[in-house]
Amino acid sequence: MDSTVFSLTILVVVLLLVAFIFSLIPVGLWISALAAGVRVGIVTLIGMRLRRVPPSRIIIPLIKAMKAGLDTSIDKLEAHYLAGGNVDRVVDALIAAHRAQIALTFERAAAIDLAGRDVLEAVQMSVNPKVIETPMISAVAKDGIELKVKARVTVRANIDRLVGGAGEPTIIARVGEGIVTTVGSSESHKDVLENPDLISATVLAKGLDAGTAFEILSIDIADVDVGRNIGADLQIDQAEADKNIAQAKAAERRFAAQAREQEMRAMVEEMRARVVEAEAQVPLALAEALREGKLGVMDYYAMRNIIADTEMREALAGKEESGTATTQPPSQEPEQK
Repeated sequence: MDSTVFSLTILVVVLLLVAFIFSLIPVGLWISALAAGVRVGIVTLIGMRLRRVPPSRIIIPLIKAMKAGLDTSIDKLEAHYLAGGNVDRVVDALIAAHRAQIALTFERAAAIDLAGRDVLEAVQMSVNPKVIETPMISAVAKDGIELKVKARVTVRANIDRLVGGAGEPTIIARVGEGIVTTVGSSESHKDVLENPDLISATVLAKGLDAGTAFEILSIDIADVDVGRNIGADLQIDQAEADKNIAQAKAAERRFAAQAREQEMRAMVEEMRARVVEAEAQVPLALAEALREGKLGVMDYYAMRNIIADTEMREALAGKEESGTATTQPPSQEPEQK
């Protein structure tokens, strides 16, 4: 009985040991590598497990690289994986570059991948150029007519400038700047409509791909539409602004005149008040003069007669003026002999 229990215990321990070994050593992956002609040591696979590196992420790309004739090593692939890179994508990019006879080393491919760019897409773009279509760009010629231009830019990835080079938004911005400059320097919008290649030639001559991760192969004008008459709109806006300024100045002068009129009316009312006050003192002065004997009764009546005669003459003069203004003078007939 004791020997049976002991045997079962040994069997369980052996099974646990075998399971631990198989969990620590990817035997199936090791056999696949040996079948592909890639020599990988058991200790190396155990070291990957201990360093928390999935062996399949390294061994499978290594098998592809060896079959493609690339010269690489496990240490390089593992180091790139530990740095946060995509080992499988880098190996695919190296294989594509090798087939297309593009000079691309593992170090540069790893640097491009770690920089956040898709190195495989960059290699594919080097073989098959990409077409970037710009949005509708609005530009105004010297005659004030707006033109809306859409361009297609054919670019090819520049492997040497992928690290630190500008991307597609910079290409689109520079092409848009070149279109605006070319159209803005044209005397008439008809010149651009007659020869759209003028835009392409001017933009290509500026070397817009400097400092970018691409090489511009061609710039083709896809569409040119005539927009608004910006010059006329600006003149209308300027005329409207001038009219508003003139109205504001006229209103200012009107308000100033009204204020002046109010001031003059106040001055007239003040003068009238003073005259009324002075006229109120005349009877008192006359009475005082009569009491003191400085003015006789006959002198007073003579003065009253003169005042009455003056008022009568003024009244008659006013009637004659009104009659002259409203009545036509009689026509004079020639005297008959």
